[in-house]
Amino acid sequence: MKDKNKMIMVLGLMAFLANGDNYAAAPLLINIASDLNLTISVAAMSVTAYMLAFGLFTLIFGPLSDRYGKVKIINIAAIGTAIFSMLGAFSFNLPSLLFFRAMNGAFGAGIFPVTLALVGQSFDNQSRQKAIAKVMGLMFLGGATATIIGATLAYFGSWRLVYLTYGIAELIVAIIMLKILERDQPVVDHLNFIKAYQEPLTNYRFMRLVVVIFFVGFSVFGSFTYSGKLIQEVTGYNLLIVGLILSLFGVGTVVGGRIAPALRMKLRNGFLVFAGIIGGVSLFALSAFTQVGILALALLGFGIAFIFLQSTLITAVQEKLPQRRGTAMSLASFNMFVGGAVGTSVNAVVIQNFGLSRIYLNSAFILFFISMIAAVFIARFEMRKKQGLL
Repeated sequence: MKDKNKMIMVLGLMAFLANGDNYAAAPLLINIASDLNLTISVAAMSVTAYMLAFGLFTLIFGPLSDRYGKVKIINIAAIGTAIFSMLGAFSFNLPSLLFFRAMNGAFGAGIFPVTLALVGQSFDNQSRQKAIAKVMGLMFLGGATATIIGATLAYFGSWRLVYLTYGIAELIVAIIMLKILERDQPVVDHLNFIKAYQEPLTNYRFMRLVVVIFFVGFSVFGSFTYSGKLIQEVTGYNLLIVGLILSLFGVGTVVGGRIAPALRMKLRNGFLVFAGIIGGVSLFALSAFTQVGILALALLGFGIAFIFLQSTLITAVQEKLPQRRGTAMSLASFNMFVGGAVGTSVNAVVIQNFGLSRIYLNSAFILFFISMIAAVFIARFEMRKKQGLL
């Protein structure tokens, strides 16, 4: 593509909206339950429906993008998620809500991994991590700010306005994408899901990075899910202010995305060690302190550490399977998603038995430890690359 800055901008904006569309559901459940005469736990099934569909279709869209072209799949997914987000605003009972949210999640699964695969194949080795980090930063900024966006729209309108607004915005960006993104060529001639996953699943160097990504999802998303509850308990602030504080995690991902390539070049193999220290200290601060300023800085550092670690791992994963970037990203995204889901479930038990702050202490150790392991794997990967063994 001739203007790669425009590509990054429009893909990042779509990722911002699609990820926000998912996370904006959190403050809406009470209103949804009341409007549709459901209990909170039953209304929460809409979140589960979204996530299950997202997880399943993540594994489908990667091979599809390798066969039919990444831009084509992204365009279809963007239009689909926009339509079903808007339709979610017109849900009239539980089955309709579950169906619209599940379809929204299914199409959303075609945006995240395929977008990162497209960015990866569009940039050279020197620029790839910076481009991936920019898109990922906007993606997670969308998730981190979704709580305050959703709460504000629901406050002045209703929960239906949230889904409608996100859907309309996604549709506008999807139309822009149709005009801006240039079609890429397929990288495989035939669609064969078994063959597509056979190569990565039998490549142990690739799979050990994917396992690391699983534990990144476990420690980061498994703990961030409860950050709103933590901030609210500690500060007593209302949902809007809590959402504003939580958005600092997203700001951290954006800032981290901008400085990651230069800092990695300077620190070299110590880059991920540095990321682990920042992440460990930030998570420890969330577990041990109650001052708002410290909590805000901790969330900022948490976001920076996450994007340092994840953008490096995603770049390496793509370079290990350059001919099947879509499939590689499907496995990476699926493991990050599953890791986050498992972490959320495990931490729910931890909270019941040990309290909310304990999950951040545990996550601090896990993130630091997994960063050290990632540093070793990436150092070996870089060494093999220099030796021409890849």
